[in-house]
Amino acid sequence: MIMADALTLPGLQHAFFTREGGVSEGIYASLNGGQGSNDTPDVVRENRAIMASHFGIVPDRLVNVWQVHSPDCLVVEGPWPGERPKADAMATKTPGLALAIATADCGPVLFADTTRRVIGACHAGWKGAFTGVVEATVARMIELGAQRDAIVAVLGPCIGPKAYEVGPEFVARFDEQSADNTRFFTPSARAGHAYFDLHGYIGKRAKRAGVGSFTDLGLCTYADEKRFYSYRRMVHRGESDYGRLISAIMLTE
Repeated sequence: MIMADALTLPGLQHAFFTREGGVSEGIYASLNGGQGSNDTPDVVRENRAIMASHFGIVPDRLVNVWQVHSPDCLVVEGPWPGERPKADAMATKTPGLALAIATADCGPVLFADTTRRVIGACHAGWKGAFTGVVEATVARMIELGAQRDAIVAVLGPCIGPKAYEVGPEFVARFDEQSADNTRFFTPSARAGHAYFDLHGYIGKRAKRAGVGSFTDLGLCTYADEKRFYSYRRMVHRGESDYGRLISAIMLTE
């Protein structure tokens, strides 16, 4: 797993898990935490139990939402009683509950205000970031008592700006949102195409949300096959599916 210095704080546990250290095989090797993947369900449950053990909790307290690339953030007080609700972010003030985000190129962002004991986590792909999932997570945390400028936010492994090629419609969408967004694109060899800096764009949205500090670990999922799954790498290779990385944060008792 990867730890961030900015989140190594009293009363807090976190981890950006890599793909290493689990029991999955083949294209899912080895620590696949993706409940939406086509990996063997019992194997995914065992991987998630491995992750939960890092936090010292039972597996059902490693809580995910059903991610749909939305800006929606839910307040979580305990394990879901039934099917996971559809959303892309969570916030809580409940100790012993690990908020877990699944990614494979999108950006996992973990948040904490340790003074007021409020945490959050969001899944920020381009669509979620574009529509405000980072700001929505901060807003939910404030509803729970967090102070905006005391919130620490950390972006974990996601696709890097040298690997994320996009088409003209994608670029136009961001240009229409703000002229400032042009700084997140660099030309590619293909006419009308460009490389998109998702890391930088998420950082901009975190700054817009007013967090006290933002850290980008600067890790590219596409470039580092040994440690990370990548949806785009899977597409380029014509593989049938891909594993999911888990990033999680928890208040200790």
